[in-house]
Amino acid sequence: MKEEIDGGGWYRMGQLIPRMGYFDQAEELYNELLENSSDDSERANVYNLLGWVKRDQGQYKEAVLFYGKSLEIYQKPLPDDHLSLGTMCSNIGQVLLRELGYYAAALKVLQNAYQIQEKTFQEGNQAFASTFSWYGSVYRDLKEYSKALDYFEKCLTIVRKTLPENHPDFGLTYSNIGDIHHLMSGYEKALAFHHKALNIQENIKRNPLKCATTYTN
Repeated sequence: MKEEIDGGGWYRMGQLIPRMGYFDQAEELYNELLENSSDDSERANVYNLLGWVKRDQGQYKEAVLFYGKSLEIYQKPLPDDHLSLGTMCSNIGQVLLRELGYYAAALKVLQNAYQIQEKTFQEGNQAFASTFSWYGSVYRDLKEYSKALDYFEKCLTIVRKTLPENHPDFGLTYSNIGDIHHLMSGYEKALAFHHKALNIQENIKRNPLKCATTYTN
């Protein structure tokens, strides 16, 4: 290995190390990058990586803290509708919801992400599908099933327009809609959607190479 690696090389290494399970080494590298960096954009990227590592370690409050530091730096030079801000809001919202159960805070952050997406993308862009799915998850956990169903159906509408029928996102969305119908005592509809989800999951198992090709397209 070269004695010196350029900044981009260090960041690529920093992304690879935690994927191999070396979280402590990744954190050590990130802290060194923070100490040696005078560029705000680089520091924001490192804080984002630290948030990612803490999330994977199950240290969710620390993950939100680091994501928040990254967002704070990004907010200084970037316009309010910059896509990077939307991505950071989405990262924070996911941790607040999935891991900490802070539903009100998650909704607020997701709303910020959605508003940025509205200014950045045309209506029906695939980026909205993930946000709608997260909205649905929040309202499902809050037991507001009608709202949850509405958002999952919005997600499905976009998925149908933007992805091939065998894409795993169809399976996830069908499963989410099936869950809501079950919770609302719509058992026949629930069964139908879960059956659709199962068909896609079985197709993925039978044709993993075909699905892998789908991911790269």
